[in-house]
Amino acid sequence: MAEENKKVMEKTEIVVIEITEGLLREKLYEFRGRKVMLDSDLAEIYGYETKNFNRQVKNNIQKFQADDFMFELSDEETEELSRCKNFTMNQRMGRGTNIKYNPHVFTEQGIYMLMTVLRGDLAIKQSRALVSTFKKMKDYILGNQNLIGQREVMQLSMQTIKKQKKCI
Repeated sequence: MAEENKKVMEKTEIVVIEITEGLLREKLYEFRGRKVMLDSDLAEIYGYETKNFNRQVKNNIQKFQADDFMFELSDEETEELSRCKNFTMNQRMGRGTNIKYNPHVFTEQGIYMLMTVLRGDLAIKQSRALVSTFKKMKDYILGNQNLIGQREVMQLSMQTIKKQKKCI
């Protein structure tokens, strides 16, 4: 039995995913007015199977009680997710291509809380990379806040000009 476990462990290779702003933008969804990440995407980033990732969360559920940290998607939200994510789901390995259970999603605060739950060198490395990337993204937004406001003003003025032309 021990030899079989050793062989399975040797065959299992953990792929380290590089955390970039592009990756986070791709993996961020908006539900209930909050930016969130799926449990399956976070499990992949941390090198876990989704089932084992969720088991770690369940074992520490007191840290995730409030919806500010984590919540389960409703049937309607899961259906919406499967429509927009269908092409990716079909490419994943596993028994089926449909979502069997409603996924859990984690807010930014929930992702920070995950860092206190998940253990190991890879979890530490990925946690640091996530924090660093979130900070870069926030710094960019704060540093370019005036540009964002200017763009909205330009769009509004362009719409006004178009409406004026229609009235003439």
